[in-house]
Amino acid sequence: MRSAVASGPMNSSAALADFVLRHPRLFVLTGAGCSTESGIPDYRDGNGDWKRPSPVTYQAFMGDELTRRRYWARSMIGFPVMAGARPGEAHRALAQLEEAGHVGLLLTQNVDGLHSAAGSRRTIDLHGRIDTVRCMACDTRSPRAALQAELLGRNPAWAGFEARIAPDGDADLDGRDFARFEVPACPVCGGVLKPDVVFFGESVPPQRVTDARGALAECDAVLVAGSSLMVYSGYRFVQAAAAAGKPVAAVNLGRTRADDLLTLKVQEPVGAALAALMARLSAGVTSG
Repeated sequence: MRSAVASGPMNSSAALADFVLRHPRLFVLTGAGCSTESGIPDYRDGNGDWKRPSPVTYQAFMGDELTRRRYWARSMIGFPVMAGARPGEAHRALAQLEEAGHVGLLLTQNVDGLHSAAGSRRTIDLHGRIDTVRCMACDTRSPRAALQAELLGRNPAWAGFEARIAPDGDADLDGRDFARFEVPACPVCGGVLKPDVVFFGESVPPQRVTDARGALAECDAVLVAGSSLMVYSGYRFVQAAAAAGKPVAAVNLGRTRADDLLTLKVQEPVGAALAALMARLSAGVTSG
């Protein structure tokens, strides 16, 4: 299937509005492009390739204490960016789209919680939330902000380090000795603490996938917003939609893994494109 590509802002907002009105119950799948304007870096370039070394894997984090020290040291520096981020145009527009009755489910690959902060309620955080910490032994969950305070208290000399901020609350701390960085254990059982997010090499909890597939079955079409779909955990839902004959529209700068499955593609900044869509829907303008 060859996608129709809207050629300009007026054409794209009209095409998106037409798509939404023809398919009133949408399964929305979002990615990092929704959050870049909120100051959160993304992983990939316009071609879908890595901009930086790939992030730590689940296997490395769980299998090596020094890797965990390195992760939490970098996270201590980078987390304030995530904690201080506020919803951008894309988040607000999608919350408005839900309020207008067009969203059956919003499935986000992001871990920043900004869709919920913007007011979206029918959401699944496919890869979890960075604002929560999970004990890998007893499954106790606790606020990431509380762990941040403890990390700072145990490692005050690290607090003033400057570093380039990386995706998902990471930071580039090159050439540091992480061996003495102190990481607290679970206060309940002494187990290993990990962000309550799905790391690379880790499986998405099956219930999230089941719930998302159930919502997809009840929706008329898919709207992809700000995702290259290079990660299979998100791409599979577009595959499933296409296999079921459901149309798929995408708003994304650059290539996506699903370009040959798209009915419509808008290559514009996702915030501006969705804001224009909502302005058009609110005004009752659907063409021109």
